Amino acid sequence: MKKYFTHFSYFAVLLLLLFACKSAEKSLKKGNFDDSVIRAADKLKSNPGHTASIDILKQAYPLALEQHLNDIKQNKESEDLFRWEAELQSYEKLNRLFLVLDQCGSCAKVVDAKRFAQEEKMARHNAANVRYKEAQTLLAIGDRESARKAYEHFEVVNNILPNFNDVRERLDLAYEIASFKVVVEQVLVTSRTYQLSNEYFQERVNEYLQTNKRLNKFVRFYMPEEAANLKIQPDHIIKLQFDDFVVGNTLVEKNTKVVISKDSVKVGEKQVGRSKTPIYDKVTAKFTQNRKTVLSAGLLDMQIMDFKTKRVVTQEKFNGEYNWMCEWAHFNGDERALTAAQLRQCKSQELLPPAPQQLFIEFSKPIYERLTSKLQTYYAKY
Repeated sequence: MKKYFTHFSYFAVLLLLLFACKSAEKSLKKGNFDDSVIRAADKLKSNPGHTASIDILKQAYPLALEQHLNDIKQNKESEDLFRWEAELQSYEKLNRLFLVLDQCGSCAKVVDAKRFAQEEKMARHNAANVRYKEAQTLLAIGDRESARKAYEHFEVVNNILPNFNDVRERLDLAYEIASFKVVVEQVLVTSRTYQLSNEYFQERVNEYLQTNKRLNKFVRFYMPEEAANLKIQPDHIIKLQFDDFVVGNTLVEKNTKVVISKDSVKVGEKQVGRSKTPIYDKVTAKFTQNRKTVLSAGLLDMQIMDFKTKRVVTQEKFNGEYNWMCEWAHFNGDERALTAAQLRQCKSQELLPPAPQQLFIEFSKPIYERLTSKLQTYYAKY
């Protein structure tokens, strides 16, 4: 058994090596020279004398090197303002190949891998610098649209070379000019009884507007206190108010019927001579079903107002409802007249409905979904 396992393991390794070799060869034929180098180097790390991988590496690396150096030459001759970024990508790929080959001891005997660390560093600096200058030019214009373009450029700068110059401060400044500022006023509800439930609804709305990544990143939402503390002059004011709501409207329904057993069952005995004979007949019972439904519903009014003109730019109402239900049953008569399902119902008991505050929260959930969906769609254009 041990011998069989050893042979099997050896065969499996051979298959893996053969597959990797074929993959490297396939990449070479397709012109994917980087991939071919990586696959061949990976093979040689585990099998330094693998002749097929050695041959592939001898062909693939010079071709990959030539390809990237040609790309760099073409980029230098390009009139594209951001040509340094393409050059940076080429040097990154070359240095990635160097790292792969440097980690493969036997590969050094096959090819002379070249490192372009200084060239990559210079290209990275130049790429960041060009983007930074373009962003500064746009930011100096001072309008919102130019500031948004500047912000996008500063983001690229920070990705290419984190903390380049004062890029983080510039990102904050550009965003301040670029952002469309909206103050969301507290949701109004007339009853003190539901104040806590209303606060829960308000907090959910606030959390969505502050953290949801699907919203337009240049639209910034503020709470009134936050806007006042930061001395924000908003573009829009959102007013939310529950126009109408009802909580705990209870409806009780009762249905009584006579049920008869499906089959005849033993109902007694009669004396026949010296023996007793069972008597069979169908039995009945009065079965009463009860259903309690507690209805809760509300209507939220949303107004979006332009802060400068005080004009309502859009208004919409969102409704929501929640029905809590409880069912139970009881019977009088012979329980054998009932079906298994009816018997189970009779084991149920009348339950107390949730507290009014919880019912308020439940009917406000669909309102929350409709409101946030509307805000997401509406502010996508800003």
